[in-house]
Amino acid sequence: MVVYTDPIKDRAGLERKLAIDSYHVDPNRAHIWIIDHETCLQCERQQCINCCPAACYAPQPDGRVIFSYEGCVECGTCRIVCNEFDNIAWTYPRGGFGIQYRYG
Repeated sequence: MVVYTDPIKDRAGLERKLAIDSYHVDPNRAHIWIIDHETCLQCERQQCINCCPAACYAPQPDGRVIFSYEGCVECGTCRIVCNEFDNIAWTYPRGGFGIQYRYG
């Protein structure tokens, strides 16, 4: 059983910084998703939870991982750390959708 501890020391500060960015969410098409939620049960480390800078991955009591693409900053970190099972799929957002960075 994985015990989740929040590795981000200043979660409120992170939220303030992410709030500066603009998101145009595509309600009809997720640009990134977990391929098979059952596969996440086999993953001991569940690094996607700890490594996502936007905290889009959330652990569930049963060991599954829930992903919310609406706040994704499209950095690709989760795809890199999910190298054991390669269980995260990604495509470019459709034109006009996705994150728009403000101030760098």
